[in-house]
Amino acid sequence: MTRFAAIASDYDGTLAHDGAVDDVAVKALESLRQSGRKTILVTGRELNDLQSVFTRFDLFDCIVAENGAVLYTPASREKKVLASPPKQQFLEELQRRGVRNVSVGDVIIATWKPNETEVLNIIRDLGLELQVVFNKGAVMVLPAGINKKSGLQAALDLLGLSTHNVVGIGDAENDHAFLEYCEFSAAVANALASVKETADYTTSQSHGAGVAELIRMILNRELPPPLRRALPLGTEDGRPVSIPALGSSLLVGGASGSGKSTFIAGWLETLAEQDYQFCVIDPEGDYEAFPKTIAIGDEQHPPSIDQLMLALQKPSAELVLNLMGVKIADRPNFLDQLLPRLLDMRARTGRPHWIIIDEAHHMLPPEWTLPASEITGGLENIILVTVHPDHVAPIALRAVDTVLAVGSDPCQVFDAFAKAVAARGPECGDSQLAPGEILAWLVRNQETHRLRFRFSETERLRHKRNYSAGELGADKSFYFRGPEDKLNLRAQNLTMFLQLADGVDDETWNYHLGRGDYSRWFREAIKDDDLANEAAQYEQPNEFSPRESRDRIKSAVERRYSAPV
Repeated sequence: MTRFAAIASDYDGTLAHDGAVDDVAVKALESLRQSGRKTILVTGRELNDLQSVFTRFDLFDCIVAENGAVLYTPASREKKVLASPPKQQFLEELQRRGVRNVSVGDVIIATWKPNETEVLNIIRDLGLELQVVFNKGAVMVLPAGINKKSGLQAALDLLGLSTHNVVGIGDAENDHAFLEYCEFSAAVANALASVKETADYTTSQSHGAGVAELIRMILNRELPPPLRRALPLGTEDGRPVSIPALGSSLLVGGASGSGKSTFIAGWLETLAEQDYQFCVIDPEGDYEAFPKTIAIGDEQHPPSIDQLMLALQKPSAELVLNLMGVKIADRPNFLDQLLPRLLDMRARTGRPHWIIIDEAHHMLPPEWTLPASEITGGLENIILVTVHPDHVAPIALRAVDTVLAVGSDPCQVFDAFAKAVAARGPECGDSQLAPGEILAWLVRNQETHRLRFRFSETERLRHKRNYSAGELGADKSFYFRGPEDKLNLRAQNLTMFLQLADGVDDETWNYHLGRGDYSRWFREAIKDDDLANEAAQYEQPNEFSPRESRDRIKSAVERRYSAPV
């Protein structure tokens, strides 16, 4: 996968030295464009001023000028002003107060230190919603909210790119915002110390030579994963365990009903929150109701690959491809048609960032091979979800660097994967997992971690409905039996629990109350520690009358489960 599809570079002090760009930097930009990647210049200069010192606008797909206030497309020569022009009142007051060396662009007003004090006084006195931005000795005045980041956002929208596939490079104070916005940030060797401290990488060369150095690393896929762009798998003893957001591949294994889809739902929410685009290949329709996604295909209608590819053109679109309308025997062939197109799009744009293949043992059977040898590298950032890791094509398994096991026998998942790829599996130890837990094997460094994983809001609502009015199994139900075991009243959910609690006699109620049975059931069967802790407060002997303790426990349940009765 081409992880980075574009570079965004500052001009003065970064690409240029004393206003000029050397041949080394020009040739590097030409090489980057020849590779199919996009180039964006992000500068504080006005366009006319920039053109007076640099004529090679053709090296860039977009130019963000005036510190984010103007967007220019060299190929079409179209200019778009992204904010309101300066107020005449402000310009007149600058002149009246004797502020010199002032230049006025479409939006920006620029001057030099030490004029910033008078500029700030004028903004205050006139009550204007303006901000002052510093760039070494330069003092720039812009509307609030306009900066290099906002300008880069506009450029990426125009180019149909995601910030997660952009490398940024700069040198000065006004570069912080756009560098933080890029997936990977670099500082040239001559950058300010504060820029180097926050960048993911500092080049060994200065100015244009540093930009050329960075471009070589992009073309050779040598950039390290940025540590600030990690995705949490879960928490271990309260501490997050994460993997790089780009460059990893996962296998999620376990028996049917063990929690694979529950983990994936939480993972998808994490991806969506951080604006990583995903595409779920869903043979069984398990994800068709996932919120804020575009679902393509259903039980009666096979999905259209053309429709999917069109929808993916929007970087913010999250897609679920429902294959229930495709015959089971035809699904591997369908994937053979789909996958090359997805990976070709990745090679051009870096998206979709994650591809999730459910029922991977059906979709990628052992005899499966890549439809084209040149897309081998594209198997990064793929998640394989399967009951049988050993029934998945070895060529797909070899791309996996993280194995996640759920259910009652995670070691079996690890053993099956290890056997299929001829690797040594980890020592599992005590591997009995509770609901909401997953065992992670980081294959590259042979680490294992027992994690609590994220429940998605969709899963939380489903679990709430199940606990409130669903059908818990006989071993998870609550039984009102009383002190002499005369009763056998089963509460298979919280609704029935509250109904029975209202009807049993005080002796029966107090019997279970004194034993702590209610808080234990809430903790172990309902999996709600907060509810269990509150109920335990009302189980103290002689603290409450039977009616008071019933009312308090009933209220605690209803607050959390939307008054199920």
